Amino acid sequence: MFRVCSIAVVLVAGFAFAGEVELGAQLPDGARKVAEHRFKAPGDLEATKKFYSKIYSSSTWRRIINQPGVNAFHIPNTSGKGAWEGLNIYEANDEVRIYVVPADGGGKKKTTKPSK
Repeated sequence: MFRVCSIAVVLVAGFAFAGEVELGAQLPDGARKVAEHRFKAPGDLEATKKFYSKIYSSSTWRRIINQPGVNAFHIPNTSGKGAWEGLNIYEANDEVRIYVVPADGGGKKKTTKPSK
């Protein structure tokens, strides 16, 4: 019985550390949703990068913006799992935001014209 309880505690602790999931992408514990697929990170940029470096290989990350007052980078979904293409993480105005980039054009159904 003790062994079963120990395993349960480890599993619950692991899920609590990870926080929410959006389209299959992990979010830091305490991330707050601000819009569709957009979240405010609970910590600063370094804490957010540290969280994601434990989950996703930092060798695939690329800087997408580096200008005064704004710092942003992209983490691609290299596993192909989930309905997300990547994560855009950016810092501006002393806030860190996370955008989960949906796969296939935003997850919306594409309409096609019927062929004649």
